[in-house]
Amino acid sequence: MPVLNARVKRCSHRASVVADVVPDGTGCTECAALGDDWVHLRLCVTCGAVRCCDSSPNKHASRHAASAGHPIARSIEPGEDWLWCYVDEVLIQPR
Repeated sequence: MPVLNARVKRCSHRASVVADVVPDGTGCTECAALGDDWVHLRLCVTCGAVRCCDSSPNKHASRHAASAGHPIARSIEPGEDWLWCYVDEVLIQPR
C-alpha cells in the first residue's frame, strides 16, 4: 500500500541553472586529457563543463559539482532531457 503524505525530495538549487550555458566541449575534457574513456556525459548547467557521469571510472561530473560548487548537471545523451542535483540527490524533470 502506498504511503500517504510521503515527503517528496525537492531541489533547492534551481536558481543555479543558466538557460543558455555553452558546453566547453563535446566530450569529457578531463578524461580526454588522461586518455580515458567515459560511459555517458553530463553538462554543468552553471558553467557549461562537460564531464563524465558516475557510471564512468573517473566520475568527473560529480567531482566538478563538488569542487566548483555547481550543484546541477543535465544529461547530454541523445533522447535524455533530465537534470540531477548532486547536493540534494534528486532527479529533476524538465518543465
